[in-house]
Amino acid sequence: MSTQPKGRYTAEEYLALERAAEYKSEFYAGEIFAMAGASEQHNLIVANLVRELGLQLKKRPCKTYPSDMRLKVAPTGLYTYPDVMVVCGKVWLDDEQQDTVLNPTLIVEVLSPSTESADRGSKSGHYRKLDSLQEYLLVSQVKPHVEHYSRHPDHRWLLSEAEGLQSEIRLSSIDCVLPLSEIYDKVELALQ
Repeated sequence: MSTQPKGRYTAEEYLALERAAEYKSEFYAGEIFAMAGASEQHNLIVANLVRELGLQLKKRPCKTYPSDMRLKVAPTGLYTYPDVMVVCGKVWLDDEQQDTVLNPTLIVEVLSPSTESADRGSKSGHYRKLDSLQEYLLVSQVKPHVEHYSRHPDHRWLLSEAEGLQSEIRLSSIDCVLPLSEIYDKVELALQ
């Protein structure tokens, strides 16, 4: 999230402003935070993830959403736009506008210099409060590296990592495998 708040608002005021806005913003604790644009690498990685997950989930009861779909973390009040979300089963939407997801199974964030600390810290803490969330991925933009957090029945989160284009991530909650070679297809990495 950006560190430049625009003022104090209710969630309802935020949603009214957001639905009419040209640019996306996040909301938490009465503050609206403008979202920055993304790099070419970031956009390619997100497109590759959406494509690969969408292909593997075809004809299955799961939906893949890119970063234009808003998420509400109901237990904490955070409204945000994860880079990729997957919802399996019935999609729960927040209100009659039906543009805010409540129950993701998987969330993926592509790390950017301006968002990495929030994606690892505060956002991760918010996301883990979602009962529906089973897996959370943090994807590097600078090298083929993915951090995979998976929820266990005792509410512990286990970290595993995949590094290198020959590696893959197994997503047990949605029964998918993501080869890093597909995640980073056509992405020019600075550090290989």
